[in-house]
Amino acid sequence: MALILPLLGKTPKFGNNCFIAPNATIVGDVTMGDEGSVWFNAVIRGDVNSITMGNKVNVQDGAVIHCTYQKNPTVIGNSVSIGHNALVHGCTIKDNVLIGMGAIVMDRCVVNSNSIVAAGAVVLEGTVIEAGTIYAGVPAKKVKDISEELISGEINRIANNYVKYSSWFEEYNDANK
Repeated sequence: MALILPLLGKTPKFGNNCFIAPNATIVGDVTMGDEGSVWFNAVIRGDVNSITMGNKVNVQDGAVIHCTYQKNPTVIGNSVSIGHNALVHGCTIKDNVLIGMGAIVMDRCVVNSNSIVAAGAVVLEGTVIEAGTIYAGVPAKKVKDISEELISGEINRIANNYVKYSSWFEEYNDANK
């Protein structure tokens, strides 16, 4: 069963139809909206500040979401995919965003809506990613604007797929309520 721990009077809260993998870790001041998922070996640690996630957020295998003590909460909008082994720390991610596998998004960053942070990118502290763009590299820089096709064909498709993948685990979820 997943490790879900209250801390300092704060207990993680989940919306409807969420999937939490049996070896995920979720601690403290964490709120997840409806149809979210936290996959195998992911860690969401709301111990030193709050972490708020909207609807249809998927935190894929090995990803880490954290925040900064007394400075920077982490706020994640709706229909956001946090790729395998990504690190999201003390930042704001707006709606319809894809954070690629192994990417790092640091403190005080703002990733605006309909954007992609490419796999392996490092978004340096305080960077503001323009809406409708792809940022890649180390340090991450804008590489191009995103077409409507890419928004619906990648960003929305992946978020919707993870809702479907979560449904495959309904028996597990029902047995562990």
